Amino acid sequence: MATSTELGLDTSVVMRLLIGAADPQHDTAVSTLRSALKSGHRIIVSDLVVAEAYFALQAAYGVPKKDAIRSLLCMFDSGDVNPESGGCAPDVLRESLTHASKPGFVDRLIHAQYQSRHASMLTFEKAAKKLPDTRVIDGGHHAS
Repeated sequence: MATSTELGLDTSVVMRLLIGAADPQHDTAVSTLRSALKSGHRIIVSDLVVAEAYFALQAAYGVPKKDAIRSLLCMFDSGDVNPESGGCAPDVLRESLTHASKPGFVDRLIHAQYQSRHASMLTFEKAAKKLPDTRVIDGGHHAS
């Protein structure tokens, strides 16, 4: 089996990179990535990992939403980390900085993934009506 020239980071590695000196594994993550880059590997991060890291930054470290978005965007803007093939995260992160909080980053990411597949989005989330090619279902009430 051939070895891939791409290395996909999971959320644990992304979090170590973003948290920095506050985590003892930060230096190990940085040196591992530097070595991989020198060896000719392309470092990628999936949209799913970006979404998970976005929530982890807020839940585990108390990082405000906009700051979480900025941190993730800086990771891509470094030039060392790339989105997965067809990934929407960097564009959606940029868009999320310039738009109102609703719909939020992850809702926008889901929408962008559907749009990249030429699919419309169906949702109960009223704030999503701001997004193109989205149908908001009039909710009604459900018995619990």
